[in-house]
Amino acid sequence: MPGISGHELSYTANRHFSIVLLYEAIADLVNAHARLDISQAWGDGTAVAADGTHMDTYLDNLLSETSVRYGKPGGIAYHHISDTYIALFTHFIPCGVWEAVYIIEGLLKNSSEVKPTTVHADTQGQSQPVFALAHLLGFDLMPRIRNWKGLTFYRPSKTTEYVHIDALFGESGNNVIDFDLIESQFRHLMKVAVSVREGVISSSTLLKRLRSGSKKNATYAAFREVGRVIRTVQLLRYLSDPALRRRVTAATNKTESFNGFSQWIGFGNRGVIADNDPVEQEKAMKFNALLTNAVIFHNALDIAEIVRQLLEAGWEIDPEDLAHISPYLTEHINRFGEYSTHELGNQPEAYNPKLDVDFTQLRDQDLRTEGFGTAA
Repeated sequence: MPGISGHELSYTANRHFSIVLLYEAIADLVNAHARLDISQAWGDGTAVAADGTHMDTYLDNLLSETSVRYGKPGGIAYHHISDTYIALFTHFIPCGVWEAVYIIEGLLKNSSEVKPTTVHADTQGQSQPVFALAHLLGFDLMPRIRNWKGLTFYRPSKTTEYVHIDALFGESGNNVIDFDLIESQFRHLMKVAVSVREGVISSSTLLKRLRSGSKKNATYAAFREVGRVIRTVQLLRYLSDPALRRRVTAATNKTESFNGFSQWIGFGNRGVIADNDPVEQEKAMKFNALLTNAVIFHNALDIAEIVRQLLEAGWEIDPEDLAHISPYLTEHINRFGEYSTHELGNQPEAYNPKLDVDFTQLRDQDLRTEGFGTAA
């Protein structure tokens, strides 16, 4: 390659290889955590919540932008948090971007054995293009719903009317889905979805284009129509199902708790990302996610060991009580560490993933209260 030395190529390859190793290390921890019986107290890995948190950078950082939400320079650590509390995927994005475009990307880049099919998000996830792409890729997007007055419900036809909820859909004959357009563009929609799934185009790039795309483009318009259908179905589900609303709130609360927990762990340099290099910034985020996941895994093992001791002492353990215990515990953690270099070569004892507690009743309870239909 002209103009680039072998040393520079090697340096670039090594930097990106380190990102790959971090991906693999995070996936190994997620897989190990999923095999712990105690993780079943918190979820089954089928749901994930996506959210970002502000990270400080210095003013002279080239990728730093002033956040409208926080009023200070920085970037966003965007996390995908499993229903079992552990982070499946994390990356660093600028403050100025629309966070919702990264909802799908974290699901596709997740390389662990935990493969969620339901994704929760904050209010930004209500976007029609995000609903459309999630549906085409087989994900059930259910964000937290706010600002109901600004949301539109769409009818399947001009003649469709509803006995009790017709007012939600506006004036009779208005807000009608163009199913003919969807049918005519369906093959194009699926080609785009396959391209995203196969990595030909990133989901974030596509969603940015769909958000700013011309309404005269038939494929863009068809994405909009699919998004209207799916969002209307999800809004109705959200309104009619109290158990669903509780699950969405619980999932998004986990991401907010993870944000605080990961920032408590990433206290070095006062939590400021000093590097000006996007690769190094991404590495910093992934190192923090790796360390945070390691502490979560460690806490889960400690919780399981205490439960085993209680069971041996004759206590009766209710799995529903364990479901309310979070592994985001800090009181027993020495953040500054105790370094004994002579112990680096010691092989740690094998941990015990088994726990004599029946967690199936928690999943059965979820199924009884779920009331989920399939997104049309």
